[in-house]
Amino acid sequence: MLLNRESTLTLAACVGMLCAASGALLAQAPLAANQTNGFGNGRLVTFTYLQNFDCVDQPTLDLDFNGIAAQSDPNEMQTPICQVITEPTADPAGHDIKHTAHLYVLVPMFSVDNDTNPNDAMACPSGGRPTELCGVALGNALISLFGFIPEAWKTTVNPAITTQCPDPNNAVPGTCTMHASSVDLSVLLHATGKTGAPTAPIFVPTPNHSHVVDNSSVNTGAIWWEVRPVLVMSKNDWPMADGSSGINSSKVMDDVEAAGRAVEVGSNFFLFFSSQQSSPGASAHAMHVHPLPAGGATTVAMTGMRH
Repeated sequence: MLLNRESTLTLAACVGMLCAASGALLAQAPLAANQTNGFGNGRLVTFTYLQNFDCVDQPTLDLDFNGIAAQSDPNEMQTPICQVITEPTADPAGHDIKHTAHLYVLVPMFSVDNDTNPNDAMACPSGGRPTELCGVALGNALISLFGFIPEAWKTTVNPAITTQCPDPNNAVPGTCTMHASSVDLSVLLHATGKTGAPTAPIFVPTPNHSHVVDNSSVNTGAIWWEVRPVLVMSKNDWPMADGSSGINSSKVMDDVEAAGRAVEVGSNFFLFFSSQQSSPGASAHAMHVHPLPAGGATTVAMTGMRH
């Protein structure tokens, strides 16, 4: 059957509306249990985790500060010590860490309402470790160190901001899918002049946080990524949930760091996941869909450099 011009335009419009609706539904699809969101290149990305985290300890390191190198300290091997600032020379695959992709973990080190109620600090998931700071004890320690409880360790972050972890599928403070549930701040606190030289790990629950990857790595197959905490000092720099403003790319993050409103450090903490960025037109408010190039999405080779 032949279609006249008016019928053809009507059909095209219907197809366009169907595509737009499909794009919006796709964007609103819930995350799988092994996924979280992140930001990259100014837009949302989706991470799919395919195995557990790893906090690398090397033979000559002494992550528990007992004066015995790991190679001669079997006890140090029994509990993962995910230590901020400390970096090994290789990632879990044995590759030079200089060539390992970076996952920038944004940590809100500000308090929206200058919270000084120690009861607002998060409890440790499943009770935590024997020496871990949790609940009121954590709240009192944070207030002593910073003068307030950062949003990073509040049981519920102030509604003025949102974080990507805890993830929607398991909204338990101090957790995120396939992540460690505690981190060691001992070296960080010493480096920032908050405490003396470490004599033992200072374990706290994994903070509420969001993620950023380099623009060159937004579409990447499953690989190991080095967690690089970025301590964000101002609410004004915190990213909106949809990535429309704030630190939504490594470029913006670098600018904020250069202005002294954020501090980036390394760690021995690694995660294994793939990253996929949404297409430019795929948003919950999309009215049209941009077609993908021939061949579909492209996997970008991992580099250790920012773009």
